[in-house]
Amino acid sequence: MKDKFRAILNSYSEIFFIRGSIPGLILLVISFINYNCAIAGLIAVLSAYFFAIFIGYKDEFLSSGFFTYNALLVGFSIGQLFQLNPVSLIFLITASLLTFIVTIVLSHIFNLYFRLQILSLPFVIVSSFVYLAAGRFSNLYVTSMHATPVQQSLAFLPDWANGFFQSVGAIVFMPNTISGILIMVMILFSSRILFLLAFMGFAVGGLINGIFIGSIPQAMTDLNSFNYILIAMGLGGIFLIPSFQSYIIAMFGVAISTILISSVNVFWAQYGIPVFTLPFTMVTLSFVYVLGLVNYQKIPLIFKSTPEETLDHFLTSQNRFPKETITVNLPFFGNWTVWQGFDGKWTHQGIWKYGYDFVISNETNLTFTGDGTRLEQYLCFKKDVLSPVQGRVVKVVNYLPDNPIGTVDTVNNWGNMILIYDSRGVYVELSHFSQNSITVKEGDWLEPGTHIGLCGNSGYSPQPHIHMQVQLYEPMGSATFPYTFVHFASGNSYQAHGTPKEGSVVHNLSTIPFYDQLSTFVLDESFTYTVTKKGTEIGELKLKVKMAPDSTIYLESNLGKLYVGKKNGTFYSYHIEGRDPILRYILLAMPSFPLHYRPHLEWTDSIPSATLFTGWKKALVSLINAFYPKLSASSGSYKFSSETEIIGTVINKLFNEKNTSYVKLDPLARIEVVKWNDIEIRRKQP
Repeated sequence: MKDKFRAILNSYSEIFFIRGSIPGLILLVISFINYNCAIAGLIAVLSAYFFAIFIGYKDEFLSSGFFTYNALLVGFSIGQLFQLNPVSLIFLITASLLTFIVTIVLSHIFNLYFRLQILSLPFVIVSSFVYLAAGRFSNLYVTSMHATPVQQSLAFLPDWANGFFQSVGAIVFMPNTISGILIMVMILFSSRILFLLAFMGFAVGGLINGIFIGSIPQAMTDLNSFNYILIAMGLGGIFLIPSFQSYIIAMFGVAISTILISSVNVFWAQYGIPVFTLPFTMVTLSFVYVLGLVNYQKIPLIFKSTPEETLDHFLTSQNRFPKETITVNLPFFGNWTVWQGFDGKWTHQGIWKYGYDFVISNETNLTFTGDGTRLEQYLCFKKDVLSPVQGRVVKVVNYLPDNPIGTVDTVNNWGNMILIYDSRGVYVELSHFSQNSITVKEGDWLEPGTHIGLCGNSGYSPQPHIHMQVQLYEPMGSATFPYTFVHFASGNSYQAHGTPKEGSVVHNLSTIPFYDQLSTFVLDESFTYTVTKKGTEIGELKLKVKMAPDSTIYLESNLGKLYVGKKNGTFYSYHIEGRDPILRYILLAMPSFPLHYRPHLEWTDSIPSATLFTGWKKALVSLINAFYPKLSASSGSYKFSSETEIIGTVINKLFNEKNTSYVKLDPLARIEVVKWNDIEIRRKQP
């Protein structure tokens, strides 16, 4: 029952784009300022929830409140119009069930065809139907009309302030100043970004509407201004990553909505239907769809509890994972030197700028021994070349001779080459193989690391080297496409991904089965840990391995979830849901590690500042992130101190804070010990 109650409360908080049962409980209490609306809304959301359970939907599916908050809004709208009695109660329950059905149908259609959320569209549709249908149900008007409380203002506040708070209250059909103030206090404690955006949207929308109608004071008291508030919060902080750009886009959306609100009001008024949230829904969905078409980079893939947490997760992930969609392995074993990289000074120019050339150099940075006049003197000549991707060979040239040093083939620029069609929809080309050294043929299927030939000096090549590029089309000479290398080292520095600089020495790393095994979690596997602080036991942590709907593995405790996984040879602790402080320590101490070991191998990782801090520091960091994220960034440095031990340091320059961590891994115990400063989390023996 606790989970069911929490799901109902989440329906309330979803109205204001906030996740969590506490904000939902606050809104439930506030709603009783208009008790008739409050009871109607509660009955509606309960009816929708238990109807969903009855027809087979699981508690996990309904837990977020996303699929029931539209029914809640419909309940509010009916409670505003009709007094609750047996007749209106049947009407209310029927409408709430209809809302749930419409929500499921539209959610599926919008996600399948447009990759969009439905927002409050089901509420707008069903409430409009309700108001139209009620006109034909004479018994409702005879027995059930409800006297809506008059808008209540506070005399000591200016008109614009009363107008703002009444507009906020109108979102949940309580257009009075007291309700609006209480809701805004709840929003302030939940999200400072949404709080500021609400004021910005109201001010910009009211100002523009006032200019259009010739009276700014009148525009500031228009209750339909709640659409400005919702648009500003939706576009500025929820459906786009909060940033200066999203705030400007949100204000453009608010400006456009002034026309929609006026036109919809004129049309809907003929049928006695309020504007509801139709302008907000139309503007927000249209903007998100259009931005998606142009591949706008700041549309969140994961929605956290608040815009601050979503922003923090986005900023951290930007550095943790490649920006390019195409990732490749290095095409060789051992240490090689980057001779020419992207936009190189010789041949990697124009549409061919996304290419890499690799050679082998010695301690004195020479690529050859002796006088360098013979091919055999070059350190990379006839060294193994490996497939950097998974795919099928579509073209092979293998017969061209290797050029003597000092000459190039100006006719056959690519020389002996292999073209691989990658299943991600691109072609990967490797060039300048030694004559008759290619060991695969057209049609062969390749896995990363498959031996495909020997490095040579054929084609337009002044010395033996490997050339590699990614292109969108099959013909040789097609424009190149950006990509990034994964799972490699430069000296003792491990790179989960990157584009190494010219002159740097890089080493391809393999995934060692030992680390692959200890980072593999089995579903329903359980772990129990003892938590101590300065040697004194302070609690116990129980974790169970579960899988999310998108197949991501997570470790669940009573208070939260830690999502983990492996990607391109690196183990990651992705992010946390919930408020479990012990899971925070595990993520901070072990945000990632390579599935490969070399003595003293070290790496860095971006640390989510909102996870690192609590209390006022977390609030301040979250606010700074919204305007100047570099100022509050946190970073971690980690290294292997032995084959099974990782030590780390996490630094935040804003607060001049330094933290230390220690992790001990075990193939059977998985995570055996985690230390974060003076906190130790040690697994109990099963």
